[in-house]
Amino acid sequence: MLEINNLTTHQIDEKFLNEIAKKVLEEEKKDGVISLVFVGPGRMRKMNYKYRKKNRVTDVLSFPEPQRKDFIIPPEAQKQLGEIFICLREVKKKAKREQSEFKKELARTFIHGLLHLLGYDHQKPKDAEIMLQKENKYLDYFF
Repeated sequence: MLEINNLTTHQIDEKFLNEIAKKVLEEEKKDGVISLVFVGPGRMRKMNYKYRKKNRVTDVLSFPEPQRKDFIIPPEAQKQLGEIFICLREVKKKAKREQSEFKKELARTFIHGLLHLLGYDHQKPKDAEIMLQKENKYLDYFF
């Protein structure tokens, strides 16, 4: 399930994003609630600095829900996969730079964030290749 909170003035195709989330979770054999928040560049810069010590705007930040086993988690919290924050202005800039359409770049950004919630990263070249292959695989379902 996808919970969307749009803190910008941009219109969002929530149905499309729900379809993406459903497909990725189904293929990855995962289940849970994802919180997706759309923010402006100012808020994204502050978050990027606070959590990653990078004083610049980025397109996406993902915060997986911690998997704690030292206490009993209420059933309603067990299904939380985490939060994804996307800066739509950065997505638009990247789409223009890549000569891609905005909807496709938004889908790519969302899939990237979702894969982070599911435990994928791109710190090592081999992991980056795996993540890129998965991003492209899921993007191909919709474009």
